[in-house]
Formats: sequence, structure tokens, C-alpha cells
Amino acid sequence: MHTHGGFPVQVGSETRYNLDLRPDDVAFWVTDPGWIMFPLVAVGATLAGACVLAYQGTIDHPDVTRLWRLLDDHGVTVFGSSPSLARMLMGRDPKHPAPSRLRVLGSTGEPWTEEAWRWYFADFGGKRCPVINICGGTEVGGSLLASAPTLPQSPCSFSGPCLGIDAAIEDDQDTEPPEGHVGELVVRHSWPGMTRGLWRARERFADTYFSRRPGRWSHGDLVSRTGDEWFVHGRLDDIIKVAGKRLGPAEVEEAVVGDPAVAEAAAVGIPHPVKGEALWCFAVPAAGRPLGAPEAERIRGRVAHALGPAFRPSRVVAVPELPRTRNGKVMRRLIRSLVTGESLGDLSTLVNPAGLDAIRTALQEQ
Repeated sequence: MHTHGGFPVQVGSETRYNLDLRPDDVAFWVTDPGWIMFPLVAVGATLAGACVLAYQGTIDHPDVTRLWRLLDDHGVTVFGSSPSLARMLMGRDPKHPAPSRLRVLGSTGEPWTEEAWRWYFADFGGKRCPVINICGGTEVGGSLLASAPTLPQSPCSFSGPCLGIDAAIEDDQDTEPPEGHVGELVVRHSWPGMTRGLWRARERFADTYFSRRPGRWSHGDLVSRTGDEWFVHGRLDDIIKVAGKRLGPAEVEEAVVGDPAVAEAAAVGIPHPVKGEALWCFAVPAAGRPLGAPEAERIRGRVAHALGPAFRPSRVVAVPELPRTRNGKVMRRLIRSLVTGESLGDLSTLVNPAGLDAIRTALQEQ
């Protein structure tokens, strides 16, 4: 439940300050109405006096250049994507010129890999558009962390908390970890766009966001800070624990997609009787590249070299596609459930349910 005052204040300030939306802009974000980015852009652009491009349908039909033509035909100046969508486009890069009017790029939904971030900035954006990273949610009523066009930026980073957000990082002992170390993103005071509760579920609201750290909002994202910049490493429930050591899937996936045979990847932790969890990697082959046993062994070696021998993947499974939402976010929990035999649960947000059958077949064949 949101309020008529707090929500517009939150998204209005963010679209003006973080996305630099102006009255002569045309904004387009690849999203659906159930995700925060739809109302954030629609309401925020309206408050800024800007235009919003609405498009229904796939953005790669009849071919991948559809998106580039869409942006050029409608003069889009502010464009937003999930990192997963950028990785998909990068793997099918048609070497198309950057859209002519683009001046700001946005991203949200999950962590970046540096290779995909650089492609998004340099190839897709023509090296002229700042990448505005956003971390928030529907229940946030906007964003907690974001970048800004006027502030320095490293690949994959956030400039810091948004206006009015008292964000901090806390470890398992409720203390701030040393610089560069990962902890959970928390908020210490309320903010304008914060939801006032869940409809007819007051207890669930309190339990979900306040039970683990009384008095602080627990967001569930794993983050770190280096200097003035913040970095998001994934969701708390996506964390992989191998023999007592913890890591986020983004660290593994960056090492995997660095292999020329891989276009996309997802890393998950699978229950193991000795290690607690074993690391499994699911990789989508790059166009025209084989991904058989020799390539899988090479990928296992890359991960071990990047993260240490303890994180050498137990299995590398080649799959034709990864399960993803309409926003382009990879559904790692579904991959884990396919391996463990658990119930898949709610599939209503899945855009490619047939991909689950393909993954199931790959597990049986490899």
C-alpha cells in the first residue's frame, strides 16, 4: 500500500536527480506494469513533463535490431534495461550504431558483469551516455541506491543512497563490515516512498522487512562499499555457501561469461552432504560456439582461477536458454528447484516456461 503523497515525491525526485529527466525527453524502460520501473518511469516522467514510450511485444522480433530501430524511430533519449537483457543483446550484437538521441542509460534488477556493463556503455550507448544503476523495489516505492549523471562512476557501481534514504551495510552481527566486504543493505529510517504495509497482511509486512533486524528495514540485497561507491552482489537468498565460504552468483557468472564459448550464465548452490552446497553453473552457448565437455572443463578452471580452488564448479551444464521474467531477470530459484526436485512454485512472471523443459532435458542428457 502506497500513499498519494509519498510515492510521487520519491519517484519524482529520482527521475529528475538520478535519471536527469527533462521536459524534452522521451523515456523507455523495458519492463512490465507489475514491476517498480513501470510506475517509476510513468509517474516520474509525467511529473518532469517528459514523454514515455509504451511498447507491447518482444523487442527482438523479427530480429535483434528491432530495439535499435524502436529507439531511433521514436527519438528515445533515456532508456532502461536489466543487466540480463543487456547480456542477451550483447551475445547477439548486430554491430548496430548507438541510437542517435540517447543521452542516459538506466539499469536495474540484478548485478552487472563488468564485460556486459562495458558493452552497454560503449557499444550500445556509444560511450556518451552515463549508466544510471538503480537498486530499489515495488515495496520501496522507488530506489534505495542509484547513480547520478554528475557523479564519478566505475563499472557496475552506484553513486550511493538516493535522496532521503538513510542506507547502511550490516553483517551477521548487525555491525558495518570493513570497506570492500559484503553485507546486507538496510535502511535505518523511513523515507517518503516506503510502502505503508501489505494489503490485509500487516504481520507479513513486519515479519518480512523488520524481524531479522529490529528497527531497520532489511532489503535482502548483498552490497559492499569502496570509497564513495556502492556495489550490489545479488540477493541474500541467492547466496551460495560452499564449505562455509559465501559468494554471490554474480562473481561466478562474471568468470563464466568471460569464456568465449558462453553468452549467458547462471550460478546456483545445490545441496551437498559434505560441503553444504555445491556450485553448479548453467551456461548458454555463444552463437556458433560448441559447449561440450572440453569447454565445460575449461570453464570450471576459469572459475577456480578467479575465485579460488574451493569454488571450482561441480558441474557446468549447457542449456539453450535461462528462465527469466518479462523484465529480463534470471530466475535462479527455478533452476535450483529443477535440480533438487522441489516445487517450482509461482510461474506467472516467467516469460519462457518452455525453457524449463529444455533445462530439465539438459540435466538428463549431460
